[in-house]
Amino acid sequence: MNTKKYDVVVIGGGPAGLAAALKARETVEKVAVLERNDELGGILNQCIHSGFGLHVFKEELTGPEYAQRYIDMVEETDISCYLNTMVIDVTKERQIIAMTEKGMQIFEAGAIVLAMGCRERTRGQIKIPGTRPAGIFTAGLAQRYVNLENFRPGSKVVILGSGDIGLIMARRLTLEGMKVMGVYELMPYANGLYRNIKNCLDDFSIPLHLSTTVTKVIGSQRVQAVEVAAVDEKLQPIPGTEEIIPCDTLLLSIGLIPENELSKKAGVELNPTTSGPKVDNTLETSTEGIFACGNVLHVHDLVDQVTREAEDAGQFAAEYVKKKAEAKEAEKGREVVPAGAVRYTVPSVVYPNKTPMVKIKFRVGRPVDEGKIVVKAGETVLFESRTNKKFVPSIMESISVKAEALQETEGAITVTIKTGE
Repeated sequence: MNTKKYDVVVIGGGPAGLAAALKARETVEKVAVLERNDELGGILNQCIHSGFGLHVFKEELTGPEYAQRYIDMVEETDISCYLNTMVIDVTKERQIIAMTEKGMQIFEAGAIVLAMGCRERTRGQIKIPGTRPAGIFTAGLAQRYVNLENFRPGSKVVILGSGDIGLIMARRLTLEGMKVMGVYELMPYANGLYRNIKNCLDDFSIPLHLSTTVTKVIGSQRVQAVEVAAVDEKLQPIPGTEEIIPCDTLLLSIGLIPENELSKKAGVELNPTTSGPKVDNTLETSTEGIFACGNVLHVHDLVDQVTREAEDAGQFAAEYVKKKAEAKEAEKGREVVPAGAVRYTVPSVVYPNKTPMVKIKFRVGRPVDEGKIVVKAGETVLFESRTNKKFVPSIMESISVKAEALQETEGAITVTIKTGE
């Protein structure tokens, strides 16, 4: 078995992986992309709706159009793309073992970029009671059936969860002649972007039921109905509020989970909130020389955000190869701690000497009607937004802090939302 050596190896050929590879190639010579499917582009290939590229390309594109632009750019370079290549192991020494059409293959990398994306939560993970009939799909699977394989999932559909994929599929199924009975959301607020609620539900008179969940699946061979019920402040069903909704299909849009089996094998420390790797301000994980970006790191709102983050990861991975890992020895990392309404931050640790500016992304765990972003080191305020604004879990926030400001302080860095002014 021969071994192939590259400066940077990117695992995943979706939007994150392609952007990271292109950026890395600007600095180093040998870059490879490993993709388990038989085509590049990832999940974008089945996202035939528009709304992509407004930030990166300054125009509105469909998912396949966005992906194709990056595929074309990669094809214009000498980046090696290995399709139908399933990575089965990644070591701390940055050795990658993969299964290809020709058998087992070993890759050795100066740096690795993890860009495997994410997967959908399933019925089993939220334990919906009832029978196990046909007709229960994740929203992404239904999207693939309709958009790529020309299959009709059902006729009367209930959607559980107000994630963006579910909202988009509510519109898509309606346009294909199916009846969407309603979208039911456990939380007291919608989890999708406002534009998708407006364009996909309101414009098609599809009802959105907040603080409501599916409590039972009814049917033997095929779904015949679902039972829904209102929930209380503790998200528990309220007795007496049950309602039977006749349907033959249940779509689940109940969240995404980073694909981190390979991250675990490489010894990467995971963030218990996001289930993605903990990274520093260069997007390097706890395993030296291994970087992460895109939805394998944390779930993003827009593919444009994935692209920008992936470009940073590719750049930092290439610089790591050039500098031969001297950066981490220079100083001790500073922990970044979410506080108050802030649910998580990326990065989880900061090395001020690594970058002149420190980008901090975060997401709130609950809606905040009015507040200001405050970043502190101890009692020292490093950043405070000038005006009050509304914060919602469906929108990821991002700020930048000068690294020199961090060097003059000590202790953990906290990110919170200040209210009451």
